[in-house]
Amino acid sequence: MSLFGSMTTAISGLTAQARALGHVSDNVANSQTVGFKRTDTNFVSFLTDSTQAVHRPGSVVARPDYTNTVLGTIEQSENPLSLAIAGQGFFSVALPNGSVNGQMTFDERQFFTRAGDFQLNRDGYMVNGAGYHLQGWAANAVGEPDRTRIQPIRVSDLVFNPIGTSRIELSANLPANGTAAASTPLNVYDSLGTLQQMMLNWTPTAANTWTLDISAAGAGGSLGTIEVQFGQAAAPASPDGTIGGFANATGTFAGAATVTGDPATITFDADFGQGPQTITLDLGAFGAARGLTQYAGDEYEVRNLAQDGVPLGAYSSLAVRDNGDVAINYDNGQSRVIARVPITTFNNADALQRLDGQAFMRTLESGEARTTDPASNGAGRLAVGSVERSNVDIAAEFSKLIVAQRAYTANTRIVTASDEMLQDTINMRR
Repeated sequence: MSLFGSMTTAISGLTAQARALGHVSDNVANSQTVGFKRTDTNFVSFLTDSTQAVHRPGSVVARPDYTNTVLGTIEQSENPLSLAIAGQGFFSVALPNGSVNGQMTFDERQFFTRAGDFQLNRDGYMVNGAGYHLQGWAANAVGEPDRTRIQPIRVSDLVFNPIGTSRIELSANLPANGTAAASTPLNVYDSLGTLQQMMLNWTPTAANTWTLDISAAGAGGSLGTIEVQFGQAAAPASPDGTIGGFANATGTFAGAATVTGDPATITFDADFGQGPQTITLDLGAFGAARGLTQYAGDEYEVRNLAQDGVPLGAYSSLAVRDNGDVAINYDNGQSRVIARVPITTFNNADALQRLDGQAFMRTLESGEARTTDPASNGAGRLAVGSVERSNVDIAAEFSKLIVAQRAYTANTRIVTASDEMLQDTINMRR
């Protein structure tokens, strides 16, 4: 029994070392694979009989020891859509399985990966090098993610609709002793995104009082007038040089009620051919030295003049922000958040089932999948424009290769010795 036991034990050692060699081979072959996690070898012994009086040879089994939680080196990439996770967690991805009526369909199972070499494909999906489609939370109209449903991220909003100007902000100083009129040209947008020219005309009419006339050629000329009172000209008076109130509005002009500290705004309508377009002119605050003021100076000085309208915009690029927001950038300077990339974590990520293409699936041993925002609840943060390389160390793998080779050779010596001893036993009968 002991001779045969020694031989079978050595044969199990050969099998175990061969499997260890296979793990090393797989690791070395994937040393440059993005997001790959190496497989180490865990040797487990099995006993036939072991007491204080006798010990019979058993066997050894090589089991894979997965390193899904061991991070690889994060390396900067020239691809701006590449993503890496600095910490624990996985990207949620989907696997396409065909199309129906021109619409892509996906496998209902949930897949996870650390391979973040994503790029846009021709259908507008973010796809990594293994063909898995990145999933995320869709965003609503104001860019907030809907965390109740996760789905493949697709870029489909290729046009940004024009937005007509609804607010103008002016920061300037009118000369306190000024006697000449002053004008400021301004470009605004109508509801169709057409650029319209507007003029803000200031005329001194009394001490500490200026009359504002706003005109737009595309809206028929003058839109109305209103008096802007500063300091002592207002009732009650405001601090010198600050807006105290409005008076004598004509046309569609209407000034805000005078409340110290409240916004000093003027509203008016402009019809550029698509009906009245209400615009608010923000001049700062009542009684505050910001926005429009009247202090000493040689001439009218404009510090800031801005409006919130935008023309029609076309798709320019796609960007992923550090918080996971996926935003489309348009050539009109605007952007729109369409989704957020979440991070999924597991209690025992090393127990995930491995699949082709550096992908994983949840198992009973891995625990439930917890999907959360990046850098929260134990999930790692996003490294945008980077990829995670394989966690294989070539030097360590070659060390394992040498050990496996020598151990395999040693086990062959046991088989040879057992065979010779069995032969001697058989020859005893002669």
